[in-house]
Amino acid sequence: MKPHLLRNRVFRTIARWIGVAGLFILGWELAGPAPKEKKYIMIGAPHTSNWDFVFFLLVIFAMELPFKWMAKDSLFSPPFRNLLIRLGGIPVDRSRRNNVVANTAKAFRNSDEMMLAIAPSGTRSKVKKWKSGFYHMAVQGEVPVVCGFLDYRRKVGGLGPVFYPTGNIEHDMAEIQSFYRDIAGKNPI
Repeated sequence: MKPHLLRNRVFRTIARWIGVAGLFILGWELAGPAPKEKKYIMIGAPHTSNWDFVFFLLVIFAMELPFKWMAKDSLFSPPFRNLLIRLGGIPVDRSRRNNVVANTAKAFRNSDEMMLAIAPSGTRSKVKKWKSGFYHMAVQGEVPVVCGFLDYRRKVGGLGPVFYPTGNIEHDMAEIQSFYRDIAGKNPI
């Protein structure tokens, strides 16, 4: 597997300027420093638009963070497949079981540094309940969850608090979701 493009010093410098300039031109601000942790799952919510991906890239470019991110495999069509993978994309075939949680947790345990971004809603549509895969990955991989966000009302995007799962999923999910109470997605849900 080829290394993430943000691990290349020249690309990282160019990408940082693209991220900073793009956010500035679009009137957005960057929030929160990158966590000190070298391994974590960053959840992005609410996920209501395809534009979320564009702003996500601008934010990670500006912060120089080589995130890996999971998305449905249909997004990885030619001619952009290789570029998306080099930008950290991991295609996931949601039509069958692939032990994604167990394999991701194992990858976290076997890595010195790994940042993974996931949209817990699993879709841009309105959902009553988030998918819990990210939580199980964090618990089994022994890593924290970082609350990433794009607030379209305030035009602010970035990283929020770091949350350390306790294993009590009901309590922890309520705590994590409380951070997003006042965050506005692009489209109302």
